[in-house]
Amino acid sequence: MKKTFVTGITAGMSLDDVFVLADKSLSQKRDGKPYLNLTLADRSGSIKAVMWDGVEAGAAAAGAGDYVQVTGTVSEYRGQLQVVVRALRRVEADGLEAGDFLPATTLDVGDVFDRLVKITRSLEKKWLRELLEAFWADGDFVARFQRAPAAKMMHHAYIGGLAVHCLSMAKLAEKIASHYGGVDRDLLVAGAVLHDVGKVRELQYSAVIDYSDEGRLLSHIVIGLQMIDDKLRRVADVPAEEADRLRHLVVSHHGSQEFGSPEPPKTIEALLLHYIDEIDSKVNAVRDFIAKEDTGGNWTSYHRVLGRHFYLGGSGHGSD
Repeated sequence: MKKTFVTGITAGMSLDDVFVLADKSLSQKRDGKPYLNLTLADRSGSIKAVMWDGVEAGAAAAGAGDYVQVTGTVSEYRGQLQVVVRALRRVEADGLEAGDFLPATTLDVGDVFDRLVKITRSLEKKWLRELLEAFWADGDFVARFQRAPAAKMMHHAYIGGLAVHCLSMAKLAEKIASHYGGVDRDLLVAGAVLHDVGKVRELQYSAVIDYSDEGRLLSHIVIGLQMIDDKLRRVADVPAEEADRLRHLVVSHHGSQEFGSPEPPKTIEALLLHYIDEIDSKVNAVRDFIAKEDTGGNWTSYHRVLGRHFYLGGSGHGSD
């Protein structure tokens, strides 16, 4: 049974526990001798590690994504905790509790999924309802969709995260479509549900959240378009122009080529979907970051991706 989690690790402590080997690379010291850079992970987070001795044996012992028994000590290097690994060996998954190693939503994913399905069945356009029903009738897809994270790191990066993200976006899409005149509510809601559908195959999430080979080669946008077109073949009387507008929602939801979209948003619905995605992903990312902070002060530590500290309020974590 796992005893020590990443969030409970402190400088000076000794470690002898199982983690997921999230990353492994071979480097060289100034004298030319090799050493291993490692990343160890569990459901609570990840921590950097280094192995100075027994490098060949350590490198051969396990690969990224394996469960490993780690023996070592914890030090502080450049203001960050670091595990100095003395020994490392691969262990089998049998007997391990998978929930100890992958973070998961605290929400009932079945309930999240049912609420999402209810929204899609309220769509007025018959072809869009039938398209979504083709996805919901695919048992393998539904099983993957309910388990998939929405990202590797930044937002909703936990089991069930994709369903949670899509439901939140669909609810936002309904509200925003009712606020602005001339918005195709059905198309916007369908885009919110399907914009990240390719992530069920872009990401793999058995022991650690990472990209699949298909995901690295194609991206979730390309995979998602393939999946949508496959289901559209089963739908009668699909209006070609509206189907292209739906595809455009998927293609453009990252906002620009710089962030992975082949095209920028070129319809009102695509523009709205991009900003809905930005709102939901950023709010989730910041909330998760704040929840993991324990600074004892009014501010979080520095968020490297978003490039700022976040204000916790005058009482820090002391407020209810």
